[in-house]
Amino acid sequence: MASNEEGPSVEPTPPVQVIYCQVCSFPVEYCEFGSSLTRCKEWLQKTNQQLYDKYYSEEALQAKIGTLSLEAQEKLEKDTAKKEAKAEAKAETALKKKMASTVTIKRIERNKRKHVTSIHGLENFDVDLKKAAKFFAQKFATGASVTKNPQGLDEIVVQGDVSGEIVEMIEDGVGLLKNVPKDNVVEVEEKSKKKGGD
Repeated sequence: MASNEEGPSVEPTPPVQVIYCQVCSFPVEYCEFGSSLTRCKEWLQKTNQQLYDKYYSEEALQAKIGTLSLEAQEKLEKDTAKKEAKAEAKAETALKKKMASTVTIKRIERNKRKHVTSIHGLENFDVDLKKAAKFFAQKFATGASVTKNPQGLDEIVVQGDVSGEIVEMIEDGVGLLKNVPKDNVVEVEEKSKKKGGD
């Protein structure tokens, strides 16, 4: 004889909803381990006051640091301030380097009527060189590839004399080139060296 009795029904546990910080990209409860805690806290307070109160209200902070000694609290605050200052300095240095970088567009004469155009320095402005080479190849219906220049740095080589068009595309902020400042572009012309006896 079968019994119809079943054990107590178990409700499935709902999945945990994780909210990620838009500043440091960590889950909000781990922002303190990043290098931009102050900005993370400002962002969280603007977007989700309830979560901010949960992690950073006076009561939450007292509960968290109540177990730390006074020296440990001071050291923690100093370390956090140091980390933030270091991260800001690093970001500022990266921005200065980026703004000091140049994009060199070189028109190179292969023989009397054939030219290639090389573009160097786009990677400094977060342009993916392979995607840019493909973009130029489609735009100009010609060959384009990423190669190493004599200095060992990556550059894009496009078949044909398209240097003027590429400069215009940068000035107009077309597609992948929208983040390249036009003031950082340098045009260069390189003639082929004549061989003796010509």
